Amino acid sequence: MGTYFAKARGSKIHWHLVDAEGWVLGRLAARAARVLMGRDSPRYTPNVDHRSGLIIINAEKVHLTGKKLDKKIYRHTTGYPGGLKEITARQKFEREPESLIREAIYGMLPKNRWRDRLARRLKVYVGAQHPHAGQTPDLLSLAR
Repeated sequence: MGTYFAKARGSKIHWHLVDAEGWVLGRLAARAARVLMGRDSPRYTPNVDHRSGLIIINAEKVHLTGKKLDKKIYRHTTGYPGGLKEITARQKFEREPESLIREAIYGMLPKNRWRDRLARRLKVYVGAQHPHAGQTPDLLSLAR
């Protein structure tokens, strides 16, 4: 009896659907990152692509705890001198709540060459409608 190593599967992506209503941002992001990496799979192997995708709906109904809406600051630079831009979580949440979730999950993915590939399989939408009915996603209830 030896250690089991999963083989790389060339099959199509298995899509999961998650409703973000009532979730705290960090908890949702941590569980979503596990699903994207395939860590919930019984055949998880770190160096194998597990071909799972994730569709998150109702992005506007996720919430942040404590004073994070006003105290958490997102920064980026334009590339020009003095081009540092800052925006609070509240402003970012009002403008584009899907990017708030996408960035939180992206930060929890492994920092290696798999990261961008896994991030492309993450689709986040405001509202309950999504254009991925053709992928027949399974409704995934992430344990709270």
